[in-house]
Amino acid sequence: MIALRLLTLSLACAVALPAMAATPPSELTVKPDCKGSKTPCYTSIGSALEAAVRDDSGRWITIRVAAGDYAEKPVITRDRVRLIGAGREATRVHFGAVAQTARAYHRNGWGTPGSATLTINAREIAVRDLTIENTYDYLANDRLPEGAEARIANPQAAALLLDIDSDRVRFDRVALLGYQDTVFTNGGRALIRESLIAGNVDFIFGNGQLLIEDSEVRTRIRAAPYTPGEFQSFVAAPSTPLSQAHGLVFYRSRLTREAGVPDHAVALARPWHPTTRFADGRYADPQAVGQALFIDCFLDRHIHPDHWTEMNGTARDGTMTQVFRAQDSRFAETGSTGPGAPAHAIGMTWVSPHAIAAIRRDIMAGMPERP
Repeated sequence: MIALRLLTLSLACAVALPAMAATPPSELTVKPDCKGSKTPCYTSIGSALEAAVRDDSGRWITIRVAAGDYAEKPVITRDRVRLIGAGREATRVHFGAVAQTARAYHRNGWGTPGSATLTINAREIAVRDLTIENTYDYLANDRLPEGAEARIANPQAAALLLDIDSDRVRFDRVALLGYQDTVFTNGGRALIRESLIAGNVDFIFGNGQLLIEDSEVRTRIRAAPYTPGEFQSFVAAPSTPLSQAHGLVFYRSRLTREAGVPDHAVALARPWHPTTRFADGRYADPQAVGQALFIDCFLDRHIHPDHWTEMNGTARDGTMTQVFRAQDSRFAETGSTGPGAPAHAIGMTWVSPHAIAAIRRDIMAGMPERP
């Protein structure tokens, strides 16, 4: 009888063990050297994300990324992932893809989204305490004269892509570094807090709902020649659908510049109407009436006194001759301070129908808590 009971207990344990092993831990570690790790450890963020995808329980998975340089191009496709670094000065994720040659990285063969160092295409994602950088040498290309054989035509190089299925994504204490097209918001709602975003041409752009608050938005230098009085760079290029209430919102943030960025050379925003295929042809989307809203922000002296400018788009004949004016877009700023705050009257009339409390409530509904 005792032997039978021991046999029954042994069989029960043998059945239970595989079931326990099938559920991976909810916390993973990424380190350049996994020696001594007390949790499942990986030497790349990509491999840790692959492990997270295998967990279909729906619970939160936390990936802690130790200090170090990670030269990779991770993609987050699993909902409810926390990606936590050791500090933005300590944990750096970097890659050097550029739109001209990055088409193979994107499902539709599009270069700009394919260039992103970090892609997020999932819901309820929290990223904290790390740097995400696109290291493509934009300035070397920018330095080449127009028409030079070596100069590439598509130097967009994103650090971050918020892809079409992303929603309720938050970033805390991160650095997002690039030059042209640093942050591409192409999905749902996202929040960036207490962070640094750096770039030069249209470096925060897209059709998503993005709230940037209590952060530094730093314009970086150009290498191309500059004529005083003209626009050298552009902070935002929204393509917000006309049916969407919110676009790119900057709240209590500081618009600063690198050394070498000229005075009065940078626009707050210009309207991007993406070239889109319709039943009657391929041309700039007339319904992409971009929204950019700056509330209680500090504007340094690099901001142009016009504040806003126009942008060309694809006309119905296929040429880049359609002009979209800032005055016809949903652009506004209120409560600005600093030497760049005074603005020329250029006929801007749009006023946001929503106060910041309502904007924050809408964008942050269901947003993950800060990890």
